[in-house]
Amino acid sequence: MMNSVSIKEILDNLSDINIIDIRISQKYNDNHIPYAKSIPSEQLMFNPNKYLSFGKTYYLYCQKGNTSIKVCQALRLKGYKVVSITGGYESWLLER
Repeated sequence: MMNSVSIKEILDNLSDINIIDIRISQKYNDNHIPYAKSIPSEQLMFNPNKYLSFGKTYYLYCQKGNTSIKVCQALRLKGYKVVSITGGYESWLLER
């Protein structure tokens, strides 16, 4: 399974995939990638089974892509299918 994906690769499918914004809620409320669900990284890491299902694939992003890479690595070790969006929210701003 891929560890990361560019925003270009998923841009046409945003409404069909599970996107999670792991930034703080205030950043999400300011603006976010369409169809993204807000689950701050601390909450997601503390209790992933509350938010994620085994077998489903989730695409995570943060502001620049660094935190989402680390969160995805940790969640994959727990058996979740997670992919980091390279460049995070900032890459979406450049591509939209």
